Amino acid sequence: MKRKTFLKATGITAAAVALNPSSGLAAGNTAYDNKVKMAIIGTGLRGQNHLDLLLRRDDVDLVAICDISDRMLGMAKEIIDKSGKKMPQVYTGNDYAWEKMLKEKQIDAVVIATPWEWHKLMIIGSLDAGIKYVGTEVMLGITLQDHWDVVKAAEKYNAHVMMLENVCYRRDVMAVLNMVRQGLFGELIHLQGGYQHDLRGVKLNNGVQPYGGGCEFGEKGFSEAHWRTLHSVNRNGDLYPTHGIGPIANYININRGNRFINLCSFSSKTRGLHDYIVKTCGPDSPNAKVQFKLGDVVTTSIKCVNGETILLQHDTSLPRPYSLGFRVQGTGGLWMDVSKTIYVEGKSAKHDVWDDQKSWLDKYDHPLWKKYGEDAKGAGHGGMDFFVIHSFVESAKRKLPTALDVYDAATWSAITPLSEQSVELGNETVDFPDFTGGQWMYRKPVFAFNDDF
Repeated sequence: MKRKTFLKATGITAAAVALNPSSGLAAGNTAYDNKVKMAIIGTGLRGQNHLDLLLRRDDVDLVAICDISDRMLGMAKEIIDKSGKKMPQVYTGNDYAWEKMLKEKQIDAVVIATPWEWHKLMIIGSLDAGIKYVGTEVMLGITLQDHWDVVKAAEKYNAHVMMLENVCYRRDVMAVLNMVRQGLFGELIHLQGGYQHDLRGVKLNNGVQPYGGGCEFGEKGFSEAHWRTLHSVNRNGDLYPTHGIGPIANYININRGNRFINLCSFSSKTRGLHDYIVKTCGPDSPNAKVQFKLGDVVTTSIKCVNGETILLQHDTSLPRPYSLGFRVQGTGGLWMDVSKTIYVEGKSAKHDVWDDQKSWLDKYDHPLWKKYGEDAKGAGHGGMDFFVIHSFVESAKRKLPTALDVYDAATWSAITPLSEQSVELGNETVDFPDFTGGQWMYRKPVFAFNDDF
């Protein structure tokens, strides 16, 4: 199916279901009767977060889980046992056990929470198996071609691929989205964000615990140190842009009236991981000889067709408190995440003086958080994990397009290979592909306009 036809078809479907919730479903059903037959590929620590949330839902039937780690599967089984739900069928034994699962089980939707290098293969494998709803952890793929392949597969099958980018649902992020849409900041001009998080103890551990305690990675590492650190050894670019760019894209309607047109990336020297190894395990540690390619701070500038500029930073190998560094600035004022401040010209308490953000965020709390805030308590990452899973499940249950679609996933994730290309070329500005094939000019914003999902 051609891209234009696909977009037109899904747009018509969404409008029809909005007007008539039972349209497009089997006779005798409604959009709210269906129990989603769900599977999970990857039951590591992130997969277990999703597992816990899915088990809390009465509208989800978890039919299968898959992982190659006996330890992670054991932890997942404990979570399932505690939930009182029926144990799903377990697939394991080799790297391609997930393919057997997709062939044998009737599955409506799948959640993928595996190492990045498997995502493209598993997403397309799920679509090839007839699954219409795929929720994937970040990233979408490794190469730029990976991203095109996923987009084309989703179009081919008229299926829905949603990146499970939880920061789009963070409470302050959504309150600011509410403010943006009500015009508090005027016309947006410049935005900033990123992933500024000390991951030294995640990338390097003792092979037994998931965080810290040693300097192992790769075959001797556990959890993310087993696979993620190798990307820092072999790659140099913004390896994790989606936490920052996802909310920014929603603020300025990327792929829906706006788009990225080019980017340029700079990478600093690399010292952080080496210094951590020397301080933690000594200069004679075997891994003290490892040459890490990833610069400690990678800075990416993006230009948009509507004139906005964006600054992203990836900073995961140096000591620093966690921050995504959001800045949303327009002709009427701005929000600064790090200082937790807002200034709105003519409406702030004092001219040219920052307001504490709390009163503004409370006033403009998003309807989704007002409605589901209590349900989100106890969910991971301050409750925002609840919302991203809720949105994915509701879309699958009602047979609606996902609020964050395959074009969003590809656009946000493609920043990584494009930034690698820019750095490799000596910080050249590189063109940003249009995954929508020109349809960004006609598509309308759909993300979080009410308190539904």
